[in-house]
Amino acid sequence: MKVQKLIGSICTAATVLLLLPAANAEITIDTVIVGNPGNAADPLNSGAIPGIGSVGYTYDIGKYEVTNSQYTAFLNSVAKTDTYNLYNSSLSSLGITQGGSGGSYTYSVTSGLENRPVVYVTWFDAARFTNWLSNGQKTGAQDNTTTEAGAYTLNGAMSGIITKNALAQWYIPSGNEWYKAAYYNGSTGTYSLFPNGRNTITTADANYNYSVGKSTNVGTYASAPSSYGTLDQGGNAWEWNDDVFNGAFRGVRGGSWYYGDSNLLESSYQTSVDPAFKNLNVGFRVATSEVEVVPEPSSFILMGVGLGGIGLMRKFRRRR
Repeated sequence: MKVQKLIGSICTAATVLLLLPAANAEITIDTVIVGNPGNAADPLNSGAIPGIGSVGYTYDIGKYEVTNSQYTAFLNSVAKTDTYNLYNSSLSSLGITQGGSGGSYTYSVTSGLENRPVVYVTWFDAARFTNWLSNGQKTGAQDNTTTEAGAYTLNGAMSGIITKNALAQWYIPSGNEWYKAAYYNGSTGTYSLFPNGRNTITTADANYNYSVGKSTNVGTYASAPSSYGTLDQGGNAWEWNDDVFNGAFRGVRGGSWYYGDSNLLESSYQTSVDPAFKNLNVGFRVATSEVEVVPEPSSFILMGVGLGGIGLMRKFRRRR
């Protein structure tokens, strides 16, 4: 299988294709490139972090929030026992159900909810998901070859602050990375107030303020991307980032479908919660860098989410 290096700042606007959920199925994360390294920080930001938005390197970030389908594949790979409570029973009404008993748990995704953002995930759940990606989506117990080492050395941790390891492959984006992908325009060198590339937003652009009354499929608001091409960085689900506040809390950004006017989607709005917090509003997306493109095996079963056209399926791995 030919492997090609991704060259330049190619950024797809293509339809995301997701694997149908199946036990131990390998998943693909669709990402966009965030270039313009060394960009200036946002001079108008009034949030808790001064000078936010400057990133000195090119990286990739998930075009979409991690979905129920993708998280279900993760659970089926590593959570037959579910040592670290990666599954929350509240997910049973939101898209993921658990069957069997401890030691032989299986997970399935509810038809029609495959492409909703996964929620009820802690920062630690998200970190274990990125470790699993970094370890090649290996199937097995939750240990240092699957979920406990990689981007983050967790060793069973379910509380406290764990910092990202050097040379991490897949990881939770930093506050600067998340912010830049959402609000910066590399062509003009300016920041927008909202993650749709503009200084105004409506419920036609994002799922917020209970306008729909539930989460929507990732990419539903395809006509309102950020300048780099990410979707749903405003609304749908709050998203974890790697910033640390007061030595004990992790950053979340972007607002959600459930509550809040558009001010919660603004670049100036930053909040933080305990990294062990989980509820129906909080999900995540992942980041990576120095990537290669690997065509998907033809045996994989793919499903489009109806965003208008068929795009390339890409698997991103960090080049060492």
